[in-house]
Amino acid sequence: MSPVVIAVIGVIVLLVILALAVITRYKVAGPSEAFIITGRRGKKSTDPVTGRTSIDNSGQKVVVGGGVFVVPFVQQKFTLDLSSRQIPVSVRGAVTLRGVKSNLDGVAIVKVGGSEETIRAAAQRFLQQQDGIVRFTQEVLSGALRAIVGRMSVEDIIRDRAAFASQVAEEAEASLSGQGLILDAFQIQDITTEGSYLEDLGRPEAARAKQEADIAEAVARRAAEQARLKAEEEIAIAQRTLYLKQAEIKAQTDEAAAQANAAGPLAEAARQQDILSEQEKVAARQAALTDRELDTKIRKPADAARYQAEQEAEARRIAQVKEAEAAAERARLTGEG
Repeated sequence: MSPVVIAVIGVIVLLVILALAVITRYKVAGPSEAFIITGRRGKKSTDPVTGRTSIDNSGQKVVVGGGVFVVPFVQQKFTLDLSSRQIPVSVRGAVTLRGVKSNLDGVAIVKVGGSEETIRAAAQRFLQQQDGIVRFTQEVLSGALRAIVGRMSVEDIIRDRAAFASQVAEEAEASLSGQGLILDAFQIQDITTEGSYLEDLGRPEAARAKQEADIAEAVARRAAEQARLKAEEEIAIAQRTLYLKQAEIKAQTDEAAAQANAAGPLAEAARQQDILSEQEKVAARQAALTDRELDTKIRKPADAARYQAEQEAEARRIAQVKEAEAAAERARLTGEG
């Protein structure tokens, strides 16, 4: 093998080794983690107000959601978990405003802040022992719980747990943010007291609730009874209406049947009445005809004869009167002569 070939192979092997070194030393941060790169040279920065130049000697670089090349033998990479942590918090024997010892159980959602400043602060405190975030948070929240409980009564805590939890979060916020931590949420899950304080506290409410339940039950029974009576009344009214309707229908049916049964005799009587009426009309016509015949054959000739006799008698009477008058005149004349 010639020296040239050996040299080419050597160059290729060197290039492969360099490529593998570059590939293995380039790191990409996941969505819930941050890289802390140490060993880099400090960065110069100029204050825009004073114009003074300073060098960042922290030697740290923070990478979130990106990639970075870690220089071999010069730099080191550390990973800080940014995901949320669900942390239980318990306090025993916390004394309230009225001197009642209380036990409280809650849960907190805590995570490392996403800014470079909070990541640096959390890395300085917890990078080598990230489980310490849980212990530190529990200590801070326990102290805040005791401080807030001492300013409130059990009744106030129970009445508005959300407000109580908000005050606890505000109390703990400064201590947590100073270590690069953010409290996403805090919630009280359970509250108990020593002795029977809570039971005694709930007795008046329980008695009132029982009284209201008894009253509501009595009202419901009365309403149900009234509804039953009303339903029975409506049923009775409906039955009475049905009976009256049935009686009316029966009366109408009986009347129709009676009319149907009497229809034959009534029709016969009406027919006979019509016959009588027709007979009376015929008789009246016959009487009129007879009367006219009597007028023609008897009354009118008799009247004519009577009239003639009366005329003749009147003529005779007039003639007699005249004769008497003439005789009297003659006698008068004779006497005068």
